[in-house]
Amino acid sequence: MKTKKHDAIVLSSGLEKNAQACLGQLLKHAPLPPEEILDNLGVYLTSKTLSRLLFFYEIYRKVVGMHGVIVEFGVRWGQTLSLLSALRGIFEPFNRHRKIIGFDTFEGFRGVSPKDGGRIKCRDGSFSVPKEYEKYLAEVLGIQETLNPMSHIRRFELVKGDAVKAAPAYFKKHPETMIALAIFDFDIYAPTKAALKAIKPYLSKGSILVFDELCDDIFPGETLALKEVLGLNNVKVQRMPMTSRISYIEIK
Repeated sequence: MKTKKHDAIVLSSGLEKNAQACLGQLLKHAPLPPEEILDNLGVYLTSKTLSRLLFFYEIYRKVVGMHGVIVEFGVRWGQTLSLLSALRGIFEPFNRHRKIIGFDTFEGFRGVSPKDGGRIKCRDGSFSVPKEYEKYLAEVLGIQETLNPMSHIRRFELVKGDAVKAAPAYFKKHPETMIALAIFDFDIYAPTKAALKAIKPYLSKGSILVFDELCDDIFPGETLALKEVLGLNNVKVQRMPMTSRISYIEIK
């Protein structure tokens, strides 16, 4: 499935785009034995990608001592879910309560509105994935769990649907939920606000909220949603030196 031009806003220079494309082609035609590719993905790792991995490594360490699940709002290909699964396998392989839950339409954006501004250049359907991709991702995450202890207990869940309805419905069905970590990568206003409102009763002191587009003039909807649900004056938005755009809030 080819990515549509409106699917992404890339601020990289032409030189950077060409270099990334070359790395992609080198990976696609890697001369490495197939059974060794997974163990050598670092050959193709860029500093930008590594910085995001390091960010989530540090974030996961912050919640290891907390009780509760991890939720991600905006899964797309599922890289972050897979990374979180691997980190759980490293830090707390026997924690059966550390469920990882991903929410996505798996059909791209839904609910782009005027509150998302005029620079977004995206529309409903942007950032879509191939049909039934969630089944493929579930297989990947299942294999991740097979490679760690307690693989007989499924500790991930994919929730398909518009978060405006799917998020409140999920937590109503699971009133026992406590959230240690919530990651917001919907980009746009409506589902971000709905997800924030849905999880608010399930947060505790120390819960961490991660955001991918705060203070972003291309995707203003995420910041507006945070202002309306939690209020910027009530939170401390922090970042780490290895990443430029991703930020987090610790509930006090």
